[in-house]
Amino acid sequence: MSRGQLTEAAAHLRRAGVILHATEGVWGLACDPFEPQAVTRLLSLKQRSASKGLIVIGASEADFEPELAPLSAAQLTLVRDSWPGAVTWLVPNVRFPDWITGGGTKVALRVTGHPQARALCETFGGPVVSTSANPGGSPPAVSALQAGAYFPHGVDYLLPGEVLQAGQPSSIRELSGEWIRGAG
Repeated sequence: MSRGQLTEAAAHLRRAGVILHATEGVWGLACDPFEPQAVTRLLSLKQRSASKGLIVIGASEADFEPELAPLSAAQLTLVRDSWPGAVTWLVPNVRFPDWITGGGTKVALRVTGHPQARALCETFGGPVVSTSANPGGSPPAVSALQAGAYFPHGVDYLLPGEVLQAGQPSSIRELSGEWIRGAG
């Protein structure tokens, strides 16, 4: 992956595009979380209901400052101890639209442990939606070839890359420490 490829991927995101990219354990579909047309396209490609909500990834804790500011010191320690990494936290929503939260009061956030995914967020200039690259009911893609085969049409760009641990999607946790998906 080159700097030019990252720049091109980020440009697609800025134009309400949907891209494929590698994450910690699976390939992801990404878009601008504040662009309703992009999120609608992504959900359509994935055949996913908006009511399920989406994960948003960032390059650093600063990408989620508004959501982290109200947390207690103990909650912040829990979150910080897992980032960057493959742990997604459900935190009280501050600024993300209903099409990201599924209409709920919480938003799923992660500072990704994948260096290329962090670089994508940095190049884009903020957090991005990142949901597993698979149509509903199919296993998540673990390679660029599989991701491209799932989505031969409708995706604007495939950012070349590799997952870190194939087949291991991020864990999801509540601030109470409860594991919603996966385990530490």
